[in-house]
Amino acid sequence: LWAQFHPLEDALRALGVATWPMVELEADDALASAAHLAAADARVEKVCIWTPDKDLGQCVNDRVVQMDRRSNTLRDAAGVRAKFGVDPQHIPDYLALVGDAADGYPGIRGCGAKTAARLINKYGALEDFPPDVLGDKQADAELFKQLATLRTDAALFANVDDIAWKGPTPEFNKRMQEMDGLRLVERVAKLTGGAAPRRRVTRAPAGKK
Repeated sequence: LWAQFHPLEDALRALGVATWPMVELEADDALASAAHLAAADARVEKVCIWTPDKDLGQCVNDRVVQMDRRSNTLRDAAGVRAKFGVDPQHIPDYLALVGDAADGYPGIRGCGAKTAARLINKYGALEDFPPDVLGDKQADAELFKQLATLRTDAALFANVDDIAWKGPTPEFNKRMQEMDGLRLVERVAKLTGGAAPRRRVTRAPAGKK
């Protein structure tokens, strides 16, 4: 997997797609930060985060929606509540209680999805739970909440003009030749109204395999 990161990043840049390699933060923090920055621009009508990851549900609000490509479901705030039983801002509390195997924290033993939603809807954020609700597991739950809470302060771009797609760079066709991705070149050419390069065919000399 590591061997694929840099070629993919190079190909995306060649395509003209804004790319933010995460070193100190996680990819979900980049998505959350990008959504936050874009939604703050009055010119942006709606921000759509394309990921099924549960923790990105905390970013959903009146201007940000989440597309779950696994179930082909577009979720607004009402959709998040219908899915998890809590409002988007309480997704970190919810995940702290039920756990998230993808991010490596177990949650609180014996606290399933229904129990977590019931407690959050009754008491609110974890920090507001009465001491006897979680008992000696309160500190663990608050730690898990920190892990589940996404950063929105990564300085990824100054404004949305910086990430507007302006078409592929001259390097794109070369990259796709190297990666046998000419079908993608053809698709991009249709989007931009350009002509796709002809497929290059290499033949071995006569008498050799």
